[in-house]
Amino acid sequence: MKNLKFVRSTIGVKYQKKAQSEVGNSTKAEQFIKDLKNHTSKMNDVIFKKIPTSESVVTVIYSSSLVDKITMQLMIFIPLANHLNQIHQVAEVIKTTDVNGITSKLISGQTLLYFHQSNLLLSIDTYSAPTRSITNTETESTVIGPQDAFTESLETNISLVKRRIQNPMLKNEERTIGKETNTKISILYIDNIVNQENLERLRNRIDHIDYPAYFDISVLKQLIEDNPLSPFPQYYMTVRPDTVAYYLLDGRMVVFMDNSQDALVCPTSFLEMFISIEDYYNRWTTASLLRMLRFFGFFLTIMITPMYISALTFHPEILPYELLLNLQESRSKVPFPPLFEVLFIELIIEVLREAGSRMPTKVGQTIGIVGGIVIGTAAVEAGLISNILIVLVATSSLLSFLPPIFLMSNTSRFVRYIFILSAGLFGLFGQMLAFAWLITHLLRLNSLGTPFMTPVIPRKASDLMDSIVRFPMAYLKEKMGISRSQKK
Repeated sequence: MKNLKFVRSTIGVKYQKKAQSEVGNSTKAEQFIKDLKNHTSKMNDVIFKKIPTSESVVTVIYSSSLVDKITMQLMIFIPLANHLNQIHQVAEVIKTTDVNGITSKLISGQTLLYFHQSNLLLSIDTYSAPTRSITNTETESTVIGPQDAFTESLETNISLVKRRIQNPMLKNEERTIGKETNTKISILYIDNIVNQENLERLRNRIDHIDYPAYFDISVLKQLIEDNPLSPFPQYYMTVRPDTVAYYLLDGRMVVFMDNSQDALVCPTSFLEMFISIEDYYNRWTTASLLRMLRFFGFFLTIMITPMYISALTFHPEILPYELLLNLQESRSKVPFPPLFEVLFIELIIEVLREAGSRMPTKVGQTIGIVGGIVIGTAAVEAGLISNILIVLVATSSLLSFLPPIFLMSNTSRFVRYIFILSAGLFGLFGQMLAFAWLITHLLRLNSLGTPFMTPVIPRKASDLMDSIVRFPMAYLKEKMGISRSQKK
């Protein structure tokens, strides 16, 4: 009898402890859910849903604006009802009790599962916000080669690169930047090729940035540049996966940002701003011709209209006599000096270009073409500008669009005004001073600590085979000197 009483008392104690434990767990669970609801009370899209399972009651917490219903049904609700083991296999256990850290997982598209009996908190990545499909690029279109382009999805962009480089040494470092936006970025590089000094420098610059919000990778580019006051872009930006793959294999680093279509290539040289990936798909003769056209076109676009000012204001003797007569006849009704005449038409072109880019595509094209013709013709007939200047300004504007990177087109437009003012004040002497400033400025620029004028100064002999003139592919086996890669 004594043994029976002892057994009964032992069982009673166990049941009593179990009941107390369940009550304690229930109280703890209710408190956790209450704290989380209070913390997310102003987030109207956060859903709390209790579901009874074979183990215990589970509270499913997710953001309805970041997860669609089909994803929740397939990944959460059906496994909870039928295959609970699947949840434990794919979920990540959250050990932190910090409400801020838990909330950050919610706003990144993860679903939280809180098991009341065991006080276990799990997290499953169910982010399924709508994204744009892979389409052709409109800014870097090519005739030969792949036609796909990056999207605003970070995962999609990385997969497009990894589909081209199936190498286990291709590394991907993820970071979160922006105190307010918590934007995800990824640094891609090939571990056995990349220069570790450059990689460490890039990491330090990104980690030491104190900026609240990032909406595009161009903002990050400006914050990590060596010389932020320079008008020249110091990193290569592209939307083409084949371009990124080429630079990765050359030992460069590529930065992607979530919600941004462009990729950032580090480091970069001035000459590479005029190189397109299509050059490697063409014959070497065609590629060399196009490269020379882009390279020398940059200097022509900043020199054509300043030469017009210098010749008519200070140095008419440099022009042939017949051409000088035509110019004087063309300007016979123009009451302004050449400097104001050029500035007037340049500003008109800028207005047409900016207005056309802000309008719908079809309307913008019509405004650009018709507006340019009508305004140009009316200005010539009214005696405001000469017809020869119309030809020069139109040619200069076309040449500014030759570089494959649009940022270089903007740079040429800005630099052209410096040359125009120099020519208007001092003629050819002013142009030479401006040109000396331009070359000195380029020589002083760096891209991630590497000279921006590579491979010109300092140069590596093999780099000259893939510079302004592109040699046949059989000669392009060594990596560029700007990468300073550890292995050939």
